Amino acid sequence: MHHDLTIFVVDDDPSVRDALGLLLGVRGYRTAMFASGEDFLHVWKPDWAGCLLVDIRMSGMDGLTLQQELITRGCRIPVIIVTAHGDVAQARAAFKANAIDFLEKPFDDVKLLSAIEEAMSRAQQQRDDQRRRAHSQQLLSELTPREREVMELVVTGQHNREIGPALGISVRTVEVHKARLMSKLGVDNVADLVRISMLEQQG
Repeated sequence: MHHDLTIFVVDDDPSVRDALGLLLGVRGYRTAMFASGEDFLHVWKPDWAGCLLVDIRMSGMDGLTLQQELITRGCRIPVIIVTAHGDVAQARAAFKANAIDFLEKPFDDVKLLSAIEEAMSRAQQQRDDQRRRAHSQQLLSELTPREREVMELVVTGQHNREIGPALGISVRTVEVHKARLMSKLGVDNVADLVRISMLEQQG
């Protein structure tokens, strides 16, 4: 169970919110209920993690518009779209915006819970990746400017004998800087160094 993740339900039908709250609550999920997309956006915070269960047809902002607005805001919370009156065009739009699933009411509990578990697993992976990036950023901040220069050349595949002339230092000095930066980053091979460099770029 993903105890630190929340299922955010956005549906303007109170009976649906109540039913989902009961269904998900008895299975140990933490939930938060919203009666409209506007209500959700008003309080949304970038550090929220979990998944969104969003109805398409609501008074005011519809589910697809909410999905697009969240993408615009950089929100990466996985989205499951639900509807009582879906069509192919809406399903295509939802999946194009990276929806996990497109489910029709009344819900098939098995399909719903399966989609939620997939979404929560993806959310957990995103959180783990974010934590790894933050850890890598912290380690990289401890490098000296020269060590950063050496690292940037190492991860492009250059050898010590090429890095030395490029930076105007001896090969031996390159070796010293390389050993120090790898020790600070807690890695013992170039492959791990490349991985940390890529995590930084993704951040």
